[in-house]
Amino acid sequence: MAQLGGGVPASGAAPPARPGRHRLLPYLLLLPGAAWLVLFFVVPLVQLAAASLYDPTGSLSTGYVLTWAFGNYPEALQAYAPQFARSFGYAGAALVLALLLGYPLAYAIAQKAGRWKNLLLVCVVAPMFTSFLVRTLAWKTILSDNGALVGLLRDVHLLGPDGRLLATPVAVVLGLTYNFLPFLVLPLYASLERLDHRLLEAAGDLYAGPLHAFRTVTLPLSMPGLIAGTLLFFIPATGDYINAELLGTPNEYMIGNVIDSAFLVRLDYPQGAALSFLLMAAILAVVFVYLRRAGTEEVL
Repeated sequence: MAQLGGGVPASGAAPPARPGRHRLLPYLLLLPGAAWLVLFFVVPLVQLAAASLYDPTGSLSTGYVLTWAFGNYPEALQAYAPQFARSFGYAGAALVLALLLGYPLAYAIAQKAGRWKNLLLVCVVAPMFTSFLVRTLAWKTILSDNGALVGLLRDVHLLGPDGRLLATPVAVVLGLTYNFLPFLVLPLYASLERLDHRLLEAAGDLYAGPLHAFRTVTLPLSMPGLIAGTLLFFIPATGDYINAELLGTPNEYMIGNVIDSAFLVRLDYPQGAALSFLLMAAILAVVFVYLRRAGTEEVL
């Protein structure tokens, strides 16, 4: 018998589990990750917020005073509005180009590559094994005025005799596209790899053409990977400054270049912090609107 009279457990029976311990276990497992986020994300974010409200007349030599100078934000935005617009414009153009290249590539690897699938995935990821700086410097060589690419474009009259690619917006957009393309391809591949071919066959049986089947079957089923990939591409591309620094001129500088200069060259910490917060707020707003629209279209 498991129990004696009166509900007393029999001798040798295991004591009942304590429900409180099981309720606390998930929170205990979350503690290391939560502590990491607090230490390396929340604390620096609070310090950055405080720096953005320092007295703008302070300096490293005389010190900074927290005067709750909210005027740092409109002043920074007014001074560098063109760089903000340029950052989102370049990132958006690079995203469109990456989609034109990345979606067919991800589809081909997921559905058509066969036994070459793993090799092609390695080729997509392999450039990331080298430094971001080295990859961008390689593009500087490829796009140089004496390079083979510019020579070919001049020969086919797509560029004039004095035309160039380096130190132009085109070079910056190409650099952004190349450097962040794997972040778009890999989530797309993960969604397209799970695509059920029977759904495409059913669409064909219902007289759907290839374009109609893509719009009604393939594209909706790949939306999770498409949304994740576009965000992983667009967010770092907007804040990037290496491509504009190496492939462009000051006329192509993005807001990341201004923030880098504010912190490391001009030592204007209040302005650099204010610009950083403005950039984060703008990206969050764009992401929020995008997710709302993408979620609505996915439901429809």
